Order: sequence, then C-alpha cells, then structure tokens
Amino acid sequence: MMPPVPEASSILASLGQAAFVWDLIADTIAWSDNAGAVFTDIPAEALASGAGFARLIEPSGSIRTDALTRAPPPRGGEGVAYRIEYGVRASSSAPVLWIEETGCWFAGSDGKPVRAQGIVRINNERRARDEQLLKLSMHDPLTGELNRTHLIASLAEAIEEAMRLRSTCAFMLIGIDHLARVNDAFGFDVADAVIAEVGKRIRAKLRGGDVLGRFSGNKFGLILRNCTIEDANIAAERFLAGIRDEVIPTKSGPVSVTASIGAISIPRYARNADEAVNRAQETLDGAKRRRAGSFALWKPNVERDAQRRVNIRVTDEIVTALNERRIVTAFEPVVEARSRQPAFYECLVRMEQADGQALLAPDIVPVAERLGLIRLVDHRVLELAVAELAASPNVRLSLNISPDTTMDPDWWTGIESLMQAHPGAGERLIVEITETVAIQDIDDIRGFITRLKSFGSQIAIDDFGAGYTSFRNLRKLGVDIVKIDGAFVQNIARSADDRAFVHTLIDLANRLQIKTVAEWVQDEETAVMLREWGCDYIQGRLIGLASPQRPWMAATDAVLPAAG
Repeated sequence: MMPPVPEASSILASLGQAAFVWDLIADTIAWSDNAGAVFTDIPAEALASGAGFARLIEPSGSIRTDALTRAPPPRGGEGVAYRIEYGVRASSSAPVLWIEETGCWFAGSDGKPVRAQGIVRINNERRARDEQLLKLSMHDPLTGELNRTHLIASLAEAIEEAMRLRSTCAFMLIGIDHLARVNDAFGFDVADAVIAEVGKRIRAKLRGGDVLGRFSGNKFGLILRNCTIEDANIAAERFLAGIRDEVIPTKSGPVSVTASIGAISIPRYARNADEAVNRAQETLDGAKRRRAGSFALWKPNVERDAQRRVNIRVTDEIVTALNERRIVTAFEPVVEARSRQPAFYECLVRMEQADGQALLAPDIVPVAERLGLIRLVDHRVLELAVAELAASPNVRLSLNISPDTTMDPDWWTGIESLMQAHPGAGERLIVEITETVAIQDIDDIRGFITRLKSFGSQIAIDDFGAGYTSFRNLRKLGVDIVKIDGAFVQNIARSADDRAFVHTLIDLANRLQIKTVAEWVQDEETAVMLREWGCDYIQGRLIGLASPQRPWMAATDAVLPAAG
C-alpha cells in the first residue's frame, strides 16, 4: 500500500518552513500550524497582523507592503509573484532571524492588493555566508582591515565630508621598514605575522571614527578625521612608538621592526583621493630615505613642482623626438694610445630640437632613465648604430645601454633581428655597460654577455673605477674592455693619488688581458703617461669630441688623390 500523504503543514515543518495567507483589507495573517517552530521566541499575537509583524522586521518594516505595491498590476485575476528577504526579532537584545519569503499577491477590482499568500523559511546560514562574502570583498584577509579598494573609497568620502563641513583630516601611509629582510631571514609566513601584528598595534592606537586599511604589502593607510597638523604629529609618534617599542613574537622567535609614516593634511593639500595617496606615498618614500622609523608631513615645494613640470615637458619632447626620428647619434673617436690611429667610435645620443639645437646625452639619459623612457631611446640608438655598421663595413662602433635595457627582452628581440638582417655587423659592435649593472646580478649579466658574444660583439665596462666591480668579476663575466672613469684620468698629471689609481688599474687589466680605454684625455702629457703605462686606447678632448659628422668618411676623403 502507498503510504498516506502527510498534511501540508507537516511537510513544511520538516523543511523548516511555514505558510501564510494575509488578508490585507482586514490586515490579518493566518499561519500554518508550525509557524511557532519557525518563529521561535516570537509570540503568536505579533504574527497575527501585518502591522504587528512589520514591527518585528529589520531593516525596514515596510518591506512586505512595498513588495506588493511596487509590482506591476496583475492581468485577468492572475497572482503576482514576489520574493523578499528580511530579519525579524522580538526585541533589540534577541538575535536576528533572517527570513526568505516567497509569495504571490492578488488584486481587488481596483487593481490594488487585497490578499497575499506564500511561504517563509529561516535563511540564517545563507545570510551569514553572504555577510562573510561581503566582509571578504571589503577586508584584507590577513589583517581583517579594509582592503585597498574600500580604503580609497573611504578616503574619497572623508575628503568630500571635510570639504563640505570645512573641517580638517589627515591621511597617513604607514610603511613597515625593511620587511624584505624579514622575508629573507625567516620566510613569508613570519613576515605575514609581522604585518598582522603591526595592524593590530595601529588599531589599538586609533580613536573612534578613524579608518584603517591595508594599502599594499607592507603599508597601511589611515584616515584620521578632525585631525589638525599638530594632531597628526602627535598621532604619528603614538603609532610609531606602538610599533617599535616591543618586539613581535613569532614562531621563529622575536622580531623587532620599525615603521615610517608619510602624511598629508586634507583638504588643504589634497582635494581628491588620488592626490592624497600620491602625495602621502611620495612623503613616505622621502621619510624612509632620510631615516627609517621617521615621520614626514607633505609640504608644498616650488622646486619639486617645477621639476615635475620639466619632467612632463621633457617626457613629451623625448617621445615626440622618437616618433619624429629626431633621436640621432654623434660619434667620438677612440684611438690607439701608441699610433693614435682610430680604433672605434663611441655612439653618443643626441636629440635634435625645433630650433636646430641639440640636447646632449647628459641632458637626455638621466631624465629618460628616471621617467622610464631609456629603453625606447636605447632601441633607437641600437638601430642607428647597426645601420651605420651596415653602411660602413670597415668601421667599429660602441654604444652605451642603460641598466634597464640589459634585462629588456624587447631589446634582445631587436638586436637579434638586426644581426640576422646584417651579417657581420655584430663583430664590429662593442656594447658598453655600467659598473652598476655588472655587480647587480653576476649570473644574469653573464648570460647577457654570452648572448652578445654569440654575435661576435665585445663587452666594455664604462666608467670603471667609479663603482665597486672587482677584477675577479671582470674575469668571471668575460669582459673585453674596461673604460677608466675620466674623473680619475683628467687629473693624473697633477694628482699622485689619481696617477697611482689609474696606473694600477691599467696594470691589473693588462695582466688579465683586458683592453683599457682612458676617458677624458685632455692634454698630451696625460696621453704620454697613459701610453707608457700600457693603456691601449684613449679618448677625449685631445683626440676629438663627439660630432654628428662621420669621422671615418673624412678620413677616407683625406687619402683620395686631388682632383685634377
């Protein structure tokens, strides 16, 4: 036999649900028998009417009525479905029961709701899950503080509020000093523990209404409402002391850390969130450079602002010059020290301007490096150098490349394609890299040099002696040439210290069979000394400065017979 069909109320009870019919004209609600099991601790009389039930509802008591009145009117006596969620509780001290209500309402002759019926069910688990997801979307999972997106949104609101109320607030960026050392010494898990603890220590020093968030890996952002410049100074010291005064216990042992702070007063010095963040970041960087564990407040700086305007202008000029092919090269001869015959020519970058004047390498390269444009410039100089090598098969050229370019895959793609298109050009190319590059990562630079040498090119270390490259590293890298920094060369006729230094460099290089070039040779006395010490090549004012003309063309013309 088939089992008997249970009553609807028992089915609903087993599912944790209750059914209702709501007479809107009389404002009475009839519930299924199991309503008490769903609405625990809520008296039955509170559920008996729409008005009584509405008083229990959070956040808006009118949510059920609104769901009926906002829907489009039914057609032909059909019901209109609706679905809503809300919380109910008998008193402010009772826990909230989250309810999901699914129903259908029917209209009277005037088209207005007269009756509704449906089912309610407890949905606390889903609500808790939704709240957790919302919290995760707003908060940093490691520290539990606001994430960057919501921190910036809160900052924008604080700025708008300060401007509207004519009040003052402050935005701080708090950066943990030398966190990379903790990573290297103990591992990322310990560094994470340090970040979390620093967040707790900052939180413990906050006032009510202040907003804290994690800005980035080792930085926290802090919004201090109703905060004057004097208040900001006092608060900053409170935060710094709270971080530095006690070691942080971790599973790997105690760790001592400090933090630095960069702050800006709002809205006096920042009218929007981007401006506040950029200036606080800039101030924090300056504080760290001066002294770890310090505090700095952003101040207007006429020179800095003027330099930025120059940077913007020069950036535009460099990009425009690249697009218009106004980045060109000049050629400075490097000659053999004994015979004074040309050995090769160094390609130096120039930028032609609209007025016919040319900006020299010292005007272009530092700005291009600072603004991230140097790789574009190096690409163009490489193209020009290889074009010259292809057009003049008896010429050798050298070119300087910046530290960024040595690891630039696009530069490698460019040089490989150029060398394939112009066989033999690589064997007459010398690539000059700085000492800074040579000591950064020996293995990476050795790979760079090996690839260049596969084209037949040679490698020179530029400005040798100004940095910290050892001759041991030169041997390990397989460097062919060292160019001795002209700052030492120019004074050897007058300075015993410089004479000893340059002479020693030349002697060591000769022993290692590395060729030497002396830069900034300005007089014959210096040239003779260098020759006697065994220097291979010299360049500088005595030999001839850089020229946009091709010196090798002039040399060829000079040996042609006179026309007659």
